[in-house]
Amino acid sequence: MSKKILFIGGSINQTTQMLQIAGELQEYECFFSPFYDDGLLGKAARRGLLEFSIMGNERARQACRLFDENGVRVDRGGTRHAYDLVVTGTDLVVPRNIRNRNIVLVQEGMTEPETFFYHLARRFRRVPRWIAGTATTGLSHAYRKFCVASYGYRDLFIRKGVDERKIEVTSIPNFDDCARFFDNSFPYRDYVLVCTSDNRETFIYENRIHNIRTYLDMAGGRRLLFKLHPNEDAARALREIRTHAPGSLVFGGGNTGEMIANSAMMIAQYSSTILVGSALGKKVHSSIDPELLEALTPLQNRRAAHHIARVCREVIDG
Repeated sequence: MSKKILFIGGSINQTTQMLQIAGELQEYECFFSPFYDDGLLGKAARRGLLEFSIMGNERARQACRLFDENGVRVDRGGTRHAYDLVVTGTDLVVPRNIRNRNIVLVQEGMTEPETFFYHLARRFRRVPRWIAGTATTGLSHAYRKFCVASYGYRDLFIRKGVDERKIEVTSIPNFDDCARFFDNSFPYRDYVLVCTSDNRETFIYENRIHNIRTYLDMAGGRRLLFKLHPNEDAARALREIRTHAPGSLVFGGGNTGEMIANSAMMIAQYSSTILVGSALGKKVHSSIDPELLEALTPLQNRRAAHHIARVCREVIDG
């Protein structure tokens, strides 16, 4: 019998990454699950208390729709088999039923800043890593291999304490061929793109009205185009933009990569979108030093899923 792999999704980005990697591993039996936890967090998620996270019920429904569209086998919660390998896009939470399995961790995108909560989680083991967000990516040490976007990220994770022997620089799916976004039919051009955050939904302070006024100054007369974060309160954001930046374009959905490709300049904070902007050579205003952003930018090798699949084979077959 062929060996079995469980791919754990999450956000649309994480889920589509898992689907691409699995597409390179067809010699194995591949199963998929939305992101889950088999402990207290899982119970909270089922009661609708974690809708702001990738364990939310709506995120699970989105992941399952992608699974259905791609005709893959689903095993919610990974309970059907004793898997030979588990591939996941985050280790902020590691479900109990995979902790003794071979795990390959795949970087999902931009990591968040090292806040007070990051240092708190690093200092005290009882403080859950998820409280610091993606800043603590890689710090579970529960995986056999960790596939990362670039050599800059390799150095960043090593500085945080990740074992360099576990890191493989492969680039990451969805970010390894950003030039493809230039070929698009998006009707607008030469605007200043603002990719908003879900800070307020994740209990981080943001003065959005002040920021909108700052964006107008930075645009220097160019039209603003706002791409809303999928987690944020879209109705509230739309009211704020219409009041303080009338005439701006606002999109809740659509292809963000194409919007970046057609922009004259982009503005974001800690968002994976700035990795795309950097890869496309755009002028990017963010919370990250430009030299560091250049180092962190994913390798544009167009073969991230292929390289990650190679790492998976090395782990699963010894």
